[in-house]
Amino acid sequence: MPQFPHLFTPLDLGHVILPNRVLMGSMHTNLEETKDWNRVAEFYATRARGGVGLMVTGGMAPNSEGGVFPGASGLFTPEDIANHRGVTGRVHDAGGRIAMQILHAGRYAYSPECVAPSAIKSPISPFPPKALDEAGIEKQIEDIATSAARAREAGYDGVEVMGSEGYFLNEFLVAHTNKRTDRWGGTAENRMRLPIEVVRRVREKVGRDFIVIYRISLIDLVPEGQSWDEVVTLARAIEGAGASILNTGIGWHEARIPTIATSVPRRAFAWVTKKLMGEVSIPIITSNRINTPEVAEAVLAEGCADMVSMARPFLADPDFVRKAAEGRAAEIAPCIACNQACLDHTFQGKISSCLVNPRAGFETELSLVPATAPKKVAVVGAGPAGLAAALALDERGHDVTLFDRADQIGGQLNLAKQVPGKEEFHGLVNWFATMIAKSRVSLRLNVEATPELLAGFDEVVIATGVRPRDPGIEGQDGANVLTYIDVLRGAAVGDRVAVVGAGGIGFDVAEFLTQKGESPTLHLDEWLAEWGVTDPAVARGGLASPRPEAPARMVTLLQRKPEKPGRKLGKTTGWIHRATLQAKGVVMVGGVNYERIDGEGLHVSSGSERADPRLIGADTIVLCTGQVSERSLADTLIATGATVHVIGGADLAAELDAKRAIDQGTRLAATI
Repeated sequence: MPQFPHLFTPLDLGHVILPNRVLMGSMHTNLEETKDWNRVAEFYATRARGGVGLMVTGGMAPNSEGGVFPGASGLFTPEDIANHRGVTGRVHDAGGRIAMQILHAGRYAYSPECVAPSAIKSPISPFPPKALDEAGIEKQIEDIATSAARAREAGYDGVEVMGSEGYFLNEFLVAHTNKRTDRWGGTAENRMRLPIEVVRRVREKVGRDFIVIYRISLIDLVPEGQSWDEVVTLARAIEGAGASILNTGIGWHEARIPTIATSVPRRAFAWVTKKLMGEVSIPIITSNRINTPEVAEAVLAEGCADMVSMARPFLADPDFVRKAAEGRAAEIAPCIACNQACLDHTFQGKISSCLVNPRAGFETELSLVPATAPKKVAVVGAGPAGLAAALALDERGHDVTLFDRADQIGGQLNLAKQVPGKEEFHGLVNWFATMIAKSRVSLRLNVEATPELLAGFDEVVIATGVRPRDPGIEGQDGANVLTYIDVLRGAAVGDRVAVVGAGGIGFDVAEFLTQKGESPTLHLDEWLAEWGVTDPAVARGGLASPRPEAPARMVTLLQRKPEKPGRKLGKTTGWIHRATLQAKGVVMVGGVNYERIDGEGLHVSSGSERADPRLIGADTIVLCTGQVSERSLADTLIATGATVHVIGGADLAAELDAKRAIDQGTRLAATI
């Protein structure tokens, strides 16, 4: 019996049989907007070669007003159709199947042309929408249906109609955004009229032998969201209108509850999908925070769904399915749900990639071809930069020795994995260990790399990381002062804590210090209670009053910059960290001067005038005041004339940035 029998059971859709139960969910990568269609085709073909049963593209706009942003891609011209035909042809040649997502952004569109059921502005976009009249609604329906017909002409195997996450169709379903009094609003029957009509018209346009997926919002997580009875009624009606599959959507983009970030428990919403099983006869897909074949298999075995959707895991490893089928699950590069190179990039207009796999989205640009003249290369430092460089150099055929003075690999990833909500970093370190063991890299731990030891290598890669910055505060040498390294390695900390520095590390340390026991990320019931999520059969939209656990300590988080602490955290995750600390009663203070530390705590003042001198009473002061590059070895080697490359924190001591470190290590390895 295969290791994952449910995952690899074919799925019969009538006119086509999918080889497994894995969907690569939609991700908007911004690749289509580059107009480099070879690059787009290779992105999807790479995943098709990896064995995924069915893929869904990023959202394609049905018209200009429905685009997520001005100039968003869609099938508007014969040239567009021809370009997409090149993508589908490459996917089919690779043995895959692909559906095109039709995404009408509604009031989420970053455009003054945006339209919606009612003229109610979204809290996450700058433009108030225009309320559609009857003719305008008909135009949207026809444009979506026409887009589906063009997708078939372009060679797609199906379409996914986006009806969740707070986009256009979802906006009609919810009284929160639909204040209409005509046949498109008011009663639940009227509010669901539009998505049903869209699916009916799409099916009419594409015929029976074409996959039509409807992305249905199962739990809106916004005020006045759908009741569970309304969700079930809609699901049945969408089936009746001609959908082949129902795909799960969880939460709106404006919801104040995280749904896909790393602090969200694995398979956190599969229980919602399970509630819908048996209510319709077409297959149902579950999604969100499913990132290993073991988790996917369990979800299917427990009857939570007929199929699983994984999106970002296919950025981390396009060969996810093939490795699982071959019994090599430990070799699957893990999605750690950090959002740093994928969603953060998407919303900044950059190409979406992956912290773990910087080749994602750059398949035609960043390739690791065999070296024409293999070299003997030393890599010093087994943190993320050094590990990435060593593995990529080995893949290219170089003779690689990896040194680290510590007794384990991972560098400061081993600190990150101690932070509540960042447990996925355990999997990343384990994956690196698996791949180093599988490679030809000679790993030498507990070894101090000296210039003499490195003299026999052709080239040396320095990835020695960072050390904490000295903030120069009077009294910082006292027994009540610790660094973030001390704390995350388990040093004793008092009940009242002042955290000096409110960057990413300061926030991580504050979360670590306020958490009692195990992280809620490891306990779904606790996490749901903390964020205020309940059964949508009990409360509309699945919203309840949040019940966070009392903090383990009283923490004050301070920074010198006169701005809101946490303002520069991740674009799509920063609000989660800020909300978490606020729920734990953390006091966040900006614009302070650190005057001195004594036995009573931290003495501070405000502004350039050093006004309002005051004491922050604390038993322990934790220094999170940045880092400086550890590059003394690099400078010594450069002085001797050695060929030296400096990467990661040793090159740039910004916030602990694994994304930049892994990308830099991989790109360097491609050039040696």
